Amino acid sequence: MVPPEELQHNGIVSLLLHFNWTWIGILIMDNDQGEKFVESIIPLFSQKSVCVSFIERFRKLTDFSRLDAMLQQGAKIHDQVMGGKVNALVFNGESFAMGYLLWLQYIPNIEEVRSKPKGNVWIMTAQMEFSLIPFQRTWDIKIIDGALSFTVHSTGLPEFKSFAETQNPLNAKGDGFIRQFWQEAFDCVFPETIPSYEYENICNGKENLMNLPGPFFEMDMIGHSYSIYNAIHAIAHALHAMSSSRNTERSILDRIGKKLHNEDFWQLHYFLRSVDFNNGAGEQISFDQNGVVAAGFDIVNLMTFPNKSFLRMKVGNVDHSAPPDKVLTINEIITWHSWFNQVIPISVCSESCYPGFSKKVKEGEPFCCYDCLPCPEGTVSTENDRNECYRCNDKFYPNKKHDFCIPKTVSFLTYEEPLGISLACLSNFLSLSTVFVLGAFMRHHNTPIVIANNRDLTYTLLIALLLCFLSALLFIGQPGRLICLLRQTTFGIVFSIAVSSVLAKTITVILAFMATKPGSRMRKWVGKKLTNFIIVSCSLIQAGICTLWLSMKPPFPDVDMFSVTEEIILQCNEGSITLFYCVLGYMGFLALISFITAFLARKLPNTFNEAKFITFSMLVFCSVWLTFVPAYLSSKGKYIVAVEIFSILASGAGLLGCIFFPKCYIIVFRPNLNNKEQLIRKKSC
Repeated sequence: MVPPEELQHNGIVSLLLHFNWTWIGILIMDNDQGEKFVESIIPLFSQKSVCVSFIERFRKLTDFSRLDAMLQQGAKIHDQVMGGKVNALVFNGESFAMGYLLWLQYIPNIEEVRSKPKGNVWIMTAQMEFSLIPFQRTWDIKIIDGALSFTVHSTGLPEFKSFAETQNPLNAKGDGFIRQFWQEAFDCVFPETIPSYEYENICNGKENLMNLPGPFFEMDMIGHSYSIYNAIHAIAHALHAMSSSRNTERSILDRIGKKLHNEDFWQLHYFLRSVDFNNGAGEQISFDQNGVVAAGFDIVNLMTFPNKSFLRMKVGNVDHSAPPDKVLTINEIITWHSWFNQVIPISVCSESCYPGFSKKVKEGEPFCCYDCLPCPEGTVSTENDRNECYRCNDKFYPNKKHDFCIPKTVSFLTYEEPLGISLACLSNFLSLSTVFVLGAFMRHHNTPIVIANNRDLTYTLLIALLLCFLSALLFIGQPGRLICLLRQTTFGIVFSIAVSSVLAKTITVILAFMATKPGSRMRKWVGKKLTNFIIVSCSLIQAGICTLWLSMKPPFPDVDMFSVTEEIILQCNEGSITLFYCVLGYMGFLALISFITAFLARKLPNTFNEAKFITFSMLVFCSVWLTFVPAYLSSKGKYIVAVEIFSILASGAGLLGCIFFPKCYIIVFRPNLNNKEQLIRKKSC
């Protein structure tokens, strides 16, 4: 007639988890029933991450022969209850056992006990009902204020209170219990029990049960009484159903009038299983397939008052028909012990680790006791009490507090941002400057300064520089398949043409000087064939490297989610990084040869001293690309592209400025120096 123990255990665990009470104490009776309770509920606590700080065992407060030992044990338990971080206490036992804590409040020589006032939340099982104890009147039940008690489900019966009010020990016939109860409840005696002069309080039978505090008598039917009430009615309905199944009413009455035989008991069990009726309170009573009444537990909030009474308020229930994780229904309007100032009590070993932190269990302590450590760089925890931090999805990154993931922004060098606009403008400016220089040279096509420096090589170099400046624009914008294929190969080939043109110019200067010596065999090497051969052969080697690159492991559009924490970088993957550095290395090799050649020829008698200009231009060129390598390797995201664009523009500008601006200055601003007479005069000098 009562719900199974497992349902109550699940309800206790659900209640603890509902309020996040993970650091609790357990108090039980020092008997087999208490040990069985511990053995059953401890595994449930472990499964649900609830830690037990201590388990204390009570003896019944009846053995006064061992009063000293009882006081010592009571003081120890009191210290456990009133000290530490445990605010939630699970109590399984009888109300007698509470005498340890309640009685200690009035022991004069235990001052240290009374000096530790503290509130607790008592979670009491249905096994406990406040029993009547004569000296219970002096107890201060404030200690259980705000307790939550599991009770067998009950509902008030309309006639019960009226029935209780009419009870009188003087008129009771055949009820020997009521007189004993009356004397203990009202602290009085009946005259016929002892001489009246030996006792001051005489029971007159007119005492009112309504005036008794809750611990002594409940005017409403409690769970245990409600179960007995339903049991009697269940038997009655089963007997009625059993009698109805007989052939004749006489046969049934004969059987009921006699003692029931064994076969009749089994028949009664059959009818009990099928019992289904509404009791006096209007509740349906039935049994499940295991023969257990289909009922749950009520959760009652105890509110105490100064007159030693208390009020029971139903604040929740445990439903027998619900899944294990949903058995509990709780009303948040609960009156807590006044020590908590009506704030929901906290009973944890360690405060919660908030998002951005993870738990680290303290060595040698239960898993509920831990330290909170900040999440390492690159990880987050988005919930309380995470055991470890985790990395965000590839498309997200942690915020500064490491408590949530932020979507990464897509990043590539665009024309809409200042850096992209600046580099594009610089590229266009240098391209226009190259066009102006080329236009100036073509306009003065037949002047000595243009002719003297091999104008075909000059035009080739200027066109190559123009293409170099324009190729920088391929690096700006969202990378696509075609763009990735053209970026590095176009830049590598046109720059090789430019550098090989410079190399051809330098070699031409040296050969021209050597050819002027009498009887020199170098005259046959001077001419367009050699310069064309140098340009074509050097460029073809670079083109061959690029062709090999494109055929083996060509560049392709790629997404980099890890180089920059906050960005998804759209970039061109170079495919074969070895061949990429081969392209740069070959271009650097040509530049180094050109620089060495120009440096050796810098003091040769040459009109307008072009070898010196080439030396300076190659010095700038080599400096830029030597700086490019570490800058390229240390940059991330779109700044890698920006570094390469800047290197292209800076090295090209070095060639354009050092080689051609001095000549443009003479062509535009000093045309008097650009004539044959001046050339002859300089040679004579």
